[in-house]
Amino acid sequence: MPTASSWWHVVSWHAGLAAEYIFEELCRINVEVEYASEFRYRNPVINKGDVIIAISQSGETADTLVAIENAKEKGAIILGVVNVVGSSIARISHAGAYTHAGPEIGVASTKAFTAQLAVLTMIALKIGYMKGTISQERYMHLLKEMEEVPEKVAWTLNHSSNIKALAEKYKDAHDFLYLGRGYNFPVALEGALKLKEISYIHAEGYPAAEMKHGPIALVDETLPVVFVATKDAYHEKVVSNMQEIKARKGKVISVITEGDTVSSSISDDVMVIPEADEIVAPMISIVPLQLLSYYIGVARGCDVDKPRNLAKSVTVE
Repeated sequence: MPTASSWWHVVSWHAGLAAEYIFEELCRINVEVEYASEFRYRNPVINKGDVIIAISQSGETADTLVAIENAKEKGAIILGVVNVVGSSIARISHAGAYTHAGPEIGVASTKAFTAQLAVLTMIALKIGYMKGTISQERYMHLLKEMEEVPEKVAWTLNHSSNIKALAEKYKDAHDFLYLGRGYNFPVALEGALKLKEISYIHAEGYPAAEMKHGPIALVDETLPVVFVATKDAYHEKVVSNMQEIKARKGKVISVITEGDTVSSSISDDVMVIPEADEIVAPMISIVPLQLLSYYIGVARGCDVDKPRNLAKSVTVE
């Protein structure tokens, strides 16, 4: 595994943004996240030995393929993170990992996103441990947390009976705002994307810390605001953001850690996940948001497996 590079690029977006937080936390290396469609057009500075991580469910995404072909010509090392064995990105990459998520039946990818986070976290853990930026104790703790993710996802699914009722309650909303900080910001982006894709409701993901720089103007008694408010280093700040939304009569829906009475007391509705380390928590906290999107889509009579205008694999730039 290449670890000596001075710069890592991740050509993807939501999962890539999560990778940026994880890699910088565990590995102390420079990471830059790019929309693959914009990567080559901005004439990026790529040096020989730099690492490009290409993330794609299908492994056939046209703009990602072009991005890594250009980077490869400049001497970059290409790591592919894909789901489909033998796909174009898998073949063109120097190395990489299959996510082994299994066939993604629905057009709007769900389990593939979670699997991508798992692979990226494992890569970051390995590099961080090899570089000595995380201790053996921390490394073993996070490995144990990773092993517990399937069990915690199952717990979340078994405690999600209220989400269908939430979908009925909010299915007629015209807009949603999703907010999160740190590791949970990419989760907010993914939650908003899923709602757009399968319910056709306009939704926007935003860093909670930037809420007052514009999005707060949208808040009124008709706007549901979804907070990813799990227990982490940012929790106190997120609670403050929630209080500001409540003060402006917005509807607060929160994904919270089990036992969090502070967040639940200022939320109109909550979706609960079990306690987890903040680095692996996004693999669990995304599940209630995906379920909420699914149930809202069903309640609105949408075809959640085949959303309008979307293709399973984007093969044209």
